[in-house]
Amino acid sequence: MEYIRDFEDKIDWDARLSMIKGPKGVGKSTLIQQHIRKTFGSGNHKALYCSADSGYFTTHTLVETAEEFIKLGGTHLFIDEVHKYDGWSREVKEIYDTYRNLKIVLSGSSLIQLNDGKADLSRRVSERMMPGLSFREFLLFEAGIRIDPFSLEDLLQEPSVFCSRILEKCHPLEHFRSYLEYGYYPFFLESRKDFASRVENVVNYIIDTELPQNRGLEVGNTRKVKALLQVLSIMLPYEVDIAKLSRTIGIERKTVLKYLTYLEEASLIRRLFTDLDSITDLQKPDKILLDNTNLLFTLSSLPSPEIGTVRETFFCNQIAAAGHRVEYGGLKTGDFRVGKKVVIEVGGPDKGFDQIQNEEEAYVAADGIESSVSRKIPLWAFGFLY
Repeated sequence: MEYIRDFEDKIDWDARLSMIKGPKGVGKSTLIQQHIRKTFGSGNHKALYCSADSGYFTTHTLVETAEEFIKLGGTHLFIDEVHKYDGWSREVKEIYDTYRNLKIVLSGSSLIQLNDGKADLSRRVSERMMPGLSFREFLLFEAGIRIDPFSLEDLLQEPSVFCSRILEKCHPLEHFRSYLEYGYYPFFLESRKDFASRVENVVNYIIDTELPQNRGLEVGNTRKVKALLQVLSIMLPYEVDIAKLSRTIGIERKTVLKYLTYLEEASLIRRLFTDLDSITDLQKPDKILLDNTNLLFTLSSLPSPEIGTVRETFFCNQIAAAGHRVEYGGLKTGDFRVGKKVVIEVGGPDKGFDQIQNEEEAYVAADGIESSVSRKIPLWAFGFLY
């Protein structure tokens, strides 16, 4: 209970039906249990927490559980890992329609579908996608350094003010490399030694279990999807050659594009396009990155991931998790466009403005620097947006 993520404030706990989605390992279960402890205290029978993958539900249903809970005066039902319960959406809809004074909070996979054919909950649910830790949150968990988030607009307008404020409390570069390697998934707090194997377990669970169950991935192709992810982890991000990927893993081009979509929905990769508004089904992405740098360090077979890829992966991950649209800038302008107007080039400490000099609103996100100079902003600063 010492540290509760600010993400708690983004969830509408008072809605009749709320859903917290996100990939395995980002802390959904912990957050729900912390909220219950903080809101209801101990010994309060108004709230019930249950995990849908427990043995209890082999002989009981969600509906009868809710019915018994209501009889005992319950008002808030929290169902964790709901996607592991077969037919969950139909039963949750029945509970929602029957018990109008009951508030329901669900957590589930980022692949979960609110309209799965059994019941349509999309019009009833207040939904939030939970990311892993930001660099800002990592500093709190790792070093006890508490800093409030900064909006992207404020950061771009007054980067020197922001940097000065941070440098009064710490030297971010002292902790930045650690975050890149193991700071995104909060289970690093439990053990550093087996962190990489736990990340691999997350990846294997998503590919072996969640994708077959939620996206109909053929079980016989799970090894090929893992091979695809392995190839992406060492591929330079500007080398998007779908034909080459198809030949390498032995799957036809259309299927590769479909699997890339699945991997992005599972928060394992990030597909980037030059224009998000005109994407068509099975369109080839202009750039592909892994979702976060912890995946990159864990899955890459290289002694150390290519530094340019690490920087771009961090930048896109933090910007997207803060709720901003990120597009690939193309070969003739900066690396990325954020919200259509802002162009940002990502690079090392010596990165200049040559490539973005003709852009109206352009900035450099530079790794290895501590303070901002004009429109050159430290890369780590983009880790304070959420």
